[in-house]
Amino acid sequence: MPVAVSGKGVHIKDSTGKVYIDACGGAAVSTFGYSNSKIRTSIIKQTRKLSYVHSGFFNTDVSEELAKILSENLPEPLNWTYIVSGGSEAVEASIKLATQYHASKGHTDKIEIISRHQSYHGSTLGALAAGENIPRRKPYEPLLSNHIHHIAPCHFWRWGGDYSDEEYGINVANELENKILELGTNKVSAFICETIVGATMGAVCPSKGYFERIRSICNKYDVLLILDEVMCGMGRCGSLFAFENYNVIPDIVCIAKGLGAGYQPIGAMICNDEIYTSIKNNIGFFEHGHSYLAHPTACAAAISVLGLLLKGNMLEKITYKGDLLKKKLEKKFNSSEYIGDIRGRGLLIGMEIVKDKQTKEPFDPRNKIFQKIKRNALDLGLMVYPGGGTIDGVYGDHILLAPPFIINNKQINKIVDKLYLAYDQTIKSIDFY
Repeated sequence: MPVAVSGKGVHIKDSTGKVYIDACGGAAVSTFGYSNSKIRTSIIKQTRKLSYVHSGFFNTDVSEELAKILSENLPEPLNWTYIVSGGSEAVEASIKLATQYHASKGHTDKIEIISRHQSYHGSTLGALAAGENIPRRKPYEPLLSNHIHHIAPCHFWRWGGDYSDEEYGINVANELENKILELGTNKVSAFICETIVGATMGAVCPSKGYFERIRSICNKYDVLLILDEVMCGMGRCGSLFAFENYNVIPDIVCIAKGLGAGYQPIGAMICNDEIYTSIKNNIGFFEHGHSYLAHPTACAAAISVLGLLLKGNMLEKITYKGDLLKKKLEKKFNSSEYIGDIRGRGLLIGMEIVKDKQTKEPFDPRNKIFQKIKRNALDLGLMVYPGGGTIDGVYGDHILLAPPFIINNKQINKIVDKLYLAYDQTIKSIDFY
């Protein structure tokens, strides 16, 4: 890998002096670029006062302030925040919290978790088991829990068939009820999914009616709904939380990445009043913990990030820039024979690459399309987030774009032009016969 030495705005410079435009925020993390003075100053000020305390001994004003801001900007009853150091920790905590919640009510048999195929929830063992990013799971399969089960993802473009978008969404949501009945209605603790699927399938949005049906099923069987917004939350999709666009309120939501915008490692799990109260009254505390819980310096950075996100019309700007980027991609790649779908919301956009646009047949994985596009793009000074195994963990290629929110029109044009060159170079290098 090149050695990065500095960053400014949406650009990173390596040790040779080469400059790259970041079209993916690293891993959809860097929402305000690499030189924001307000975030940087807040970190410095906090370290001068108090850089670290352990949450087993003290609380801090800065962690309470962060939790208050999140609560004020979430729908009721999502009021309780557990601050961790990243997305994997947030998801891991959510799975444990769901289990302990049911135990607090005397339902100790409710330990089964349902997730979706072709999802990604993190790299710790619990989060890895909840997801189904097959290449990342494969080396650790013997260690993964057998209490986590998977149902179909919701991807209308690929699997909708002759159904309408809403018909398909309802049908695929009904798989959750079928799985609950199969496992036992007194056995299932939670259903976890990404509100908008990120790295594994490439910015796949849910069908109309999907989450309303999911919420109804969860309510019917006393199953907690956990939404993983580690990638799609914190403004990335044009609203502070992506679920705001889909008429659903989860019981638990997980955030990270954009919460610290890359300036500090931070994540959070937020739960509703019922979960908090039941554990507090019946058990007394959440049996979990890490050394860096509610880290004061990370909390200070997150407060500054949220200040920027919630100020003025920033969220509207993200929506506008995302629409502009998507339209320019569609125009540039309109005549491209191998771009099957361009999708997403806000500044989270995926492009699926296929061998046949009509049948949606993927390329042979041996062509390594996504890896070649990444390499060619880097050579051109462009960072994109590639993915393989888009369809089933083996077949399929996509490119994910998630640029910083401060991107401007001129930089959007550069991203589109450079990406097209990288894509064109890749296609020309393939032996189709």
